[in-house]
Amino acid sequence: MRKFFPFLDWLPKYQKKFFSSDLLAGLTVGVILIPQGMAYAMIAGLPPVYGLYASLFPILVYAFLGTSRQVAVGPVAMDSLLVAAGLGAFAIATMEEYIIMAVFLAFMVGAIQLTLGFLRMGFLVNFMSKPVISGFTSAAALTIIFSQLKHLLGANIPNSNQFHQMILNAFNNLGSTNIFDLGIGVIGILIIVLLKRWNQKFPSVLLVVLLGGFAVYFLGLENYGVNVVGVVPEGLPSFQLPAFDLDKAKEIIPIALALAFVGYLETISIGKALEEKNNQETIDANQELIALGTSNLVGSFFQSYPVTSSFSRSAINAESGAKTTVASLFSVLLVVITLLFLTPLFYFLPNAALASIIMVSVFGLIDIPYPKSLWQHRKDEFGVLAITFLVTLFVGIKEGILVGVLVSLLVMVYRTSMPHFAVLGNIRGTDYYKNVERFGDEVEIRDDILIIRFDAQLYFGNTNYFKTQLFKQIDAKGDDLKLVILNAEAINYIDSTAAKMLVHVITEIHARNIEFYIAGAIGPTRDIIFTTGIIDVLHKECLFVKINEAVEYFNNPGNVSLLGKNVAHQNRVFGN
Repeated sequence: MRKFFPFLDWLPKYQKKFFSSDLLAGLTVGVILIPQGMAYAMIAGLPPVYGLYASLFPILVYAFLGTSRQVAVGPVAMDSLLVAAGLGAFAIATMEEYIIMAVFLAFMVGAIQLTLGFLRMGFLVNFMSKPVISGFTSAAALTIIFSQLKHLLGANIPNSNQFHQMILNAFNNLGSTNIFDLGIGVIGILIIVLLKRWNQKFPSVLLVVLLGGFAVYFLGLENYGVNVVGVVPEGLPSFQLPAFDLDKAKEIIPIALALAFVGYLETISIGKALEEKNNQETIDANQELIALGTSNLVGSFFQSYPVTSSFSRSAINAESGAKTTVASLFSVLLVVITLLFLTPLFYFLPNAALASIIMVSVFGLIDIPYPKSLWQHRKDEFGVLAITFLVTLFVGIKEGILVGVLVSLLVMVYRTSMPHFAVLGNIRGTDYYKNVERFGDEVEIRDDILIIRFDAQLYFGNTNYFKTQLFKQIDAKGDDLKLVILNAEAINYIDSTAAKMLVHVITEIHARNIEFYIAGAIGPTRDIIFTTGIIDVLHKECLFVKINEAVEYFNNPGNVSLLGKNVAHQNRVFGN
């Protein structure tokens, strides 16, 4: 039961001294969650109140099923943008239909995450490398920032998911800028930025919301064309089954998969970072999938759109001293009070103020130091990051993720198809054998022995490269060569294609009157050598634990005791 319901593990151990810390952290996050949730709903193309709906039941569910103690779940900018990008591709005529699709999308995301969790497929997120994540996140952050220009300028700017089109649309509509909207937005940005520099814990977001609302109400700015949130429905969301449509489900599966993986990746990344900071180890990757999936699934029954963990709110939650997910319950309580009693106060909240909150919140997601580091040290990975960034920015969100993953996999395949191939020599006066290119004059190279090391698994993708490099070195040695030793320490797997290649290579080397030994093969590799027929052409006495043993055996072919010792060792390991 504790495996599926993590709260059963920590709740019985809950201490009274935790309560005040959880209360303070929960209320602090709640104060930020309310305006942020409304702002992020606007990114998703939904009425602001749906950001509050997404801040109720999903958070409650995660509080009981999640394995991280400080992660703050709810609506976030990245997922909101993906919702807008995904649903924007459909011809949706009315807001009611759009809301139905967004809620159904939450159901689909939850179902996918829950299924992957039960199948223990959390490892799939590993295929999204850090360069892909960084490139996608930075591009998405820029897209989110510029998508808010219509609210900041108070102009009727057409929506687009492509950065260049956003810039063009904004430029074409500069003439319709509302100076009051622009003033509210710019002042809001300045207030948040300056107060954060002064004191990170100060609720600058709440201050912007209050000042914006008061300015519109007392100065009558609505009469000057300032766009406001307007009527926010009062009361809690009612239970309602998502409108299931098989045809629509097929259409939104790609965006649902993207949301499921991106949301899970965000949660794991945030949770792991908080774990390292607090010296805790509580996160279970597969249980996190179950927790997120259940959160989205249950949330969809109460008009929530897809949610995941928030970078900013999780950090604030941890900094405020949250000890357990009880803190999340206090955040939910604050949202409930807002929906029941305080919604009339949000009528005069200007959209420009929410836009300023969004712009500042996501600006921190733009990662500059990491690409700089890659450019200096890993240009291939910088290329993956740059391609992901540019495709996400100028083509689309979904395309950016897909292309980024594919390019990173291609780079991985390219690396493994031509891995490091080293010729080794003996460090004078020792039993060590090192790369002759790295150690130069320190190594002794014999004309009659070629020792090579292959730093990767042998599989169908690199068999030709291995064979070409090996015979290139053999031919370079000339007629003096009498022995080839393969140092197999770095080879952890040999597939059937590579095994067949090795049999042919050993046979051809023997045909040239050259001996072939293998040294340093680890257990799984030795098993493959014995089960694929390689041992039939290699012979058991030519399989050694260390390179120096192989060289000593070659130097003393008539040493019966040495041969017996090696064969006896192989018999102990592999049997007769």
